[in-house]
Amino acid sequence: MRRLLVLAVLVLLVGACGSKKDNAAPLGSATLALNHTKVPLGSPVEMTYRFELAPGAKLGKDYWVMAHFLDANDELMWTDDHKPPVPSTRWTPGTPIEYKRTMFVPVYPYIGQATVAIGLYLPGTNERVPLSGQLVGQRSYRVATLQLQPQTDNIFLAFLDGWHSPEVAAENQFVEWQWTRKDATIRFRNPRRNATFYLHYAGMPQVFPAPQTATISIGDTVVDTFQVTTPDEQIRRIQLKAVQFGNDDMVVVRIALDKSFVPAVVTPGSRDSRELGIRVFHVFIEPQ
Repeated sequence: MRRLLVLAVLVLLVGACGSKKDNAAPLGSATLALNHTKVPLGSPVEMTYRFELAPGAKLGKDYWVMAHFLDANDELMWTDDHKPPVPSTRWTPGTPIEYKRTMFVPVYPYIGQATVAIGLYLPGTNERVPLSGQLVGQRSYRVATLQLQPQTDNIFLAFLDGWHSPEVAAENQFVEWQWTRKDATIRFRNPRRNATFYLHYAGMPQVFPAPQTATISIGDTVVDTFQVTTPDEQIRRIQLKAVQFGNDDMVVVRIALDKSFVPAVVTPGSRDSRELGIRVFHVFIEPQ
């Protein structure tokens, strides 16, 4: 009899742990729209997040958005966890919160269908907000799917002169960047059609008396000019016409800064003698 009771308890425990039901009333809903459903590894995807509180609901704490990208077995590959642009304490029923984020898909060793599960959580705790939708587990909800494709589907970029060796963030192996020198060049095969040139970068404006000016050119033609005014990561999208790529099979793009810096000169204690321009996380050509 005792053995039967133990087995019964174990069955109940396993059932409880494996359950995906949540009896708490949902306080709102979450959706995610993607601009592409088929995404090669390394390419950008535009994501539109949308949250809407249920009638009478209110969030008394500033929750963060949890966005998990899962493989076909619901195993976590990477995340896009972030603080929403409008604090959740200011959300009100009847006024949806909608905003866009651009993510460059990590070059992860997986090809196939992926699922995006999102939720709201309080950093530093296990507290999560009950929402409506298809529950994956632990108050994360399945909101979108996408097909991950090989990186070879992208236009290959060759980094020519003016680039330092790649560096990787100690806390996240998927965050990689290269510093430019004052001038840096990139070469790729002519797409021969309109395309978007993505430049995901960050600068160090605090070391200059005035912001750097960046000039993007193809041959002798300047296609974009902007100032580097913040140390935060920025994504520059440059719309290019097919005619701007010229008639040659290969295209060379030049990123030129009006000034650069040497860390050993501007930062006390630094031994880094490299000439640095801007820090580039991603460069991408997306034909239209």
